[in-house]
Amino acid sequence: MDAPKSIGGILLPESSGTKLNEGVILSCGPGRRDKDGGLVPMGVKEGDKVLLPQYGGSEIKLGDEDLFLFRDEDLLGILRD
Repeated sequence: MDAPKSIGGILLPESSGTKLNEGVILSCGPGRRDKDGGLVPMGVKEGDKVLLPQYGGSEIKLGDEDLFLFRDEDLLGILRD
């Protein structure tokens, strides 16, 4: 079987066809502080479905669940229906 190619003929690695990393926001804080001490609110809220980067975040285990912590600016976007 031939390797997949882009429209321009570039060979694509196997990982380029993987499923998007999606997650749901379980909890988030009020935001972060800017250099002047002002509050920069979060761009997401509880229940938002988000697109996550392939790498990054901090994996934690809470009870029987494996969870990931991401900074607001590391999230790639909010997925809407």
